[in-house]
Amino acid sequence: MNSKTVNDCFAHDETLLTHKEALVKLLAGFSPIDERQQVALEDAAGRVLAKPLAAPRNIPAHTNSAMDGYAFRFADYDTKTGTTMPVTGLAAAGSTLTGESCSGGAVRIFTGAVLPEPCDSVVMQEDVELSQSQEKPLVTIPPGIKPGANVRQAGEDMRRGDVVLTSSRRLGPRDIAAIASTGTTTVECYRPLRVALFSTGDEIIRPGAPFEAGKVYDSNAAMLRGLVATTGAQCDDLGILPDNIDAIRQSLSEAAKSHDILLTSGGVSVGDLDHVLAVLKELGSVHLWKIAIKPGRPMSFGQIGDCLMLGLPGNPVAAFLCFLLYARPVLAKRAGESWHPPAGCLLPAGFSIRKKPGRREFLRACLQKDKDGGHVVVKFPRDGSGLISSLTRTDGFIELAEDVTDVRPGDTVKFISFAGFGV
Repeated sequence: MNSKTVNDCFAHDETLLTHKEALVKLLAGFSPIDERQQVALEDAAGRVLAKPLAAPRNIPAHTNSAMDGYAFRFADYDTKTGTTMPVTGLAAAGSTLTGESCSGGAVRIFTGAVLPEPCDSVVMQEDVELSQSQEKPLVTIPPGIKPGANVRQAGEDMRRGDVVLTSSRRLGPRDIAAIASTGTTTVECYRPLRVALFSTGDEIIRPGAPFEAGKVYDSNAAMLRGLVATTGAQCDDLGILPDNIDAIRQSLSEAAKSHDILLTSGGVSVGDLDHVLAVLKELGSVHLWKIAIKPGRPMSFGQIGDCLMLGLPGNPVAAFLCFLLYARPVLAKRAGESWHPPAGCLLPAGFSIRKKPGRREFLRACLQKDKDGGHVVVKFPRDGSGLISSLTRTDGFIELAEDVTDVRPGDTVKFISFAGFGV
């Protein structure tokens, strides 16, 4: 297939891929969208920066006081005995100096005020003693003050021309603060992805519909809409695909024309009514199918034209896990974002388990305090990938590599918090 979205690294076979092989294959063969927009700063949170931002001036622009206190010239001060000086002026934030300069004296100064020349140091107001002479108020500065104390130098945060933020960064509140500090009002960002969401199966009904025997309320759509929202993408919930290959073909074909990503749950296994994978093969290409993991083995990835398609398993826990591990990185890269998976942490196990070699397993788990005040990781007692309650009663996943065959209490395991994925 001739497509600008993908390259030849997606040559596909039906060999079961390892977790790491799947990630490499998922992320190696497509580029970020190339459409960009100018976005007002107040609307930029959650967007992906498409162009580096440089500081147009020094930040802070002026050398200023970090404290309420008294500014003075260090050369006029005795570090061993302290010094009494006349108070010669006042400097407030946003205003010019009133009174005389601090040459031979001290200036009453407030936090953020420009440091008047030739002052170069500030003593905190609570450390001084005030007195009065016949002519002027006096301030006694105690010994031991260091040169440059409590002073913020111009440009100490950023110098003019410094890179404030690099491209491919998803902007959060801290980034918005950094942009605002430069006086910038708009930033160049990638266009948000357009994601089409489908559930599949004749047994699926949406919340609010009357319950029927043999039916299942659709928890995946609501869950996946929330997960897509964490990526900054626009999600169009296009409903439930029936177990009818013609209807699936028409819906996927139409959605692929107007979206960047198709996201489905269910219909990608090997059952007689699992038509989603067959339609993907017919309309486009399958680049990945079946990963040696538990849960989530029947995960699929492909494309229809320039629209990427991610087929998640139908079981809610497997769909949730596969979104975090595989769909989230794909959406990030396609949106122009640099993706860095959560590092996780190594903690002692508070459980025992045996597992098959050759596959990577992700166990739902909670953190618990041990008798010494540290933490141990405790596995959720049941393993079914349809147990939605296991997602609300756990803190994250334990990741067991392919070569691990058993875990005993006290063994070190890798724990990945849901919070590390932003959920």
